[in-house]
Amino acid sequence: MVVWEECVSDETMGTIAPIIVYWIYAGVNQFLSPSLDKYRLHTLDEENEKNVIPITTVVKGVLLQQLLQILITQLGFFITSYTEETSRPTAQPSVLIQILQILIAMFIFDTCQYFVHRYMHHNKFLYRHVHSHHHRLVVPYAVGALYNHPVEVISDMLGGAAAFFGSGMTPRTSVWLFCLITVKAVDDHSGLRLPGNLFHVLFKNNGAYHDVHHQVNGVKYNYSQPFFTFWDRVMGTHMPYNVMKRPGGGLEVRMMKKRS
Repeated sequence: MVVWEECVSDETMGTIAPIIVYWIYAGVNQFLSPSLDKYRLHTLDEENEKNVIPITTVVKGVLLQQLLQILITQLGFFITSYTEETSRPTAQPSVLIQILQILIAMFIFDTCQYFVHRYMHHNKFLYRHVHSHHHRLVVPYAVGALYNHPVEVISDMLGGAAAFFGSGMTPRTSVWLFCLITVKAVDDHSGLRLPGNLFHVLFKNNGAYHDVHHQVNGVKYNYSQPFFTFWDRVMGTHMPYNVMKRPGGGLEVRMMKKRS
């Protein structure tokens, strides 16, 4: 029994919950960020100088992506008969099994993200016309976590579908998975390194790790997202880094070495 059971189907909740979670978590981070300078990985001046698009454009881009996501998902439910009128309650496995399914799904999603993300960088046409949209934010911030070209909605959703079907989870379990992916993506782009942040404790792939990828000299490294660093290490694209105190206050991410 979950709180939404009497209101909407698990499939519909899996579509709208991550969007609601995105704007709540990103909104809180964005609001607090200016007052947390000693935990920021970049100064506000850097953010204003290096990012080539205004935040209003970013917000519009994210909303467009989320609208497309809703439309594509609902079309998928219609095609597969996963509508609220025809769907039947699915028996939930034990909590332990659900946790195992989520872990498997995390790895599958990471695998899809790594290879698609890397290809987007190595294919000059795709990078110039598609993925470079995301890298207009040289200094990432929370509400820009999902600022991408609309074409990337498809690749992201295919990765989500692979994680869902490959793990064997139920639609109800997928609600938690997709909310987790969303929160992790926002956290990785927040530009904050807050003490006690569980994502920084549990995952080596975190905001500082992804910040390397957004740096001009690090754009060919640290493709893995959003959970593990496995594929970067296996494929030779892992770039180590240090988080240093910035002169004048705050933090900065410095790559430990450059690779040719």
